[in-house]
Amino acid sequence: MDLVDSKFIGLVSSRLQKFKRVKADLYNFRCPICGDSQKHKNKARGYFYQVKVNTNYKCHNCGASLSFNNFLKQIDPTLHKQYTMEKFKNGHTGKNFVVEEPKLEFKKPVFTKKIDLPKASEVSVAKEYLEKRKIDPTKFYFAKKFKQWTNTQKQTFDTIGRDESRIIIPMYDTERNLIGFQGRSLGPNSVKYITVMLNDDTPKIYGLDQIRKGDTVFVTEGPFDSTFVSNSIAMCGADADVRKWGILDPVWVYDNEPRNHEIVKRISDTIDRGEKVIIWPSGMEEKDINDMILSGHDIMSILKNNIYSNLEAKVKFNNWKRV
Repeated sequence: MDLVDSKFIGLVSSRLQKFKRVKADLYNFRCPICGDSQKHKNKARGYFYQVKVNTNYKCHNCGASLSFNNFLKQIDPTLHKQYTMEKFKNGHTGKNFVVEEPKLEFKKPVFTKKIDLPKASEVSVAKEYLEKRKIDPTKFYFAKKFKQWTNTQKQTFDTIGRDESRIIIPMYDTERNLIGFQGRSLGPNSVKYITVMLNDDTPKIYGLDQIRKGDTVFVTEGPFDSTFVSNSIAMCGADADVRKWGILDPVWVYDNEPRNHEIVKRISDTIDRGEKVIIWPSGMEEKDINDMILSGHDIMSILKNNIYSNLEAKVKFNNWKRV
């Protein structure tokens, strides 16, 4: 199979339910066009397969039959643009693959924003809060008036009455441009986290600027947890397709809450996508990585020894969950 096709099958696979590699040049998953069988959620009748030098798609439920190029164009237009560019660079054309010459557009330079706030390590209330949880305060900032400061970065709040102080968790892209931030409350009566993205098209991910994308990347539930895990990022919203950002070997790390219906469903969905997940060992009582650190656990050792996928993940998951 063409190397470019193989690469982009890997990138789009996280969006395909029940995705699996059957054998060389043959992949199976639930059809995203018709939704596949509505009665049997485990049925998967969509296939990528090779005919001569072309990669094609066929669904044995709805009968959809497309080239991989047209499949990608329909399912993920953003990824399709990357695919056509790479195909164009490699000189690929043909009956089943036609691309327009990429349009090169000049974009005005963007002047990146900087955080003009004191580090959390320089403000006693923030420093004490973080150090009590063994979190490095030099990684974060402190805003005495969160709403007022936020509006200097992006107009977000119509009124700034009842303003409050918050720890600022910065989010950068791979070029270390500020793309957003979270404000973490210090008091018990406030909304715990407020997320503000400077551009709505950017991912709500913390740590993109700090990882080695070619290695295994752990995907945690929160930025504070990720500070304890080598080569990790954190979701600052709903689960995102991290493969779009060049992460090819993600391992999803959810909180250790086997009675939490939302977390149980997210883990189940991740396993169904064919992704790697952490299934916490029996006897582990702490709910998240920070609590595990405070209890003295060697978190990297635990993570590396509890990575599962596919059938093994399902067996471990069924033994772990309590709902």
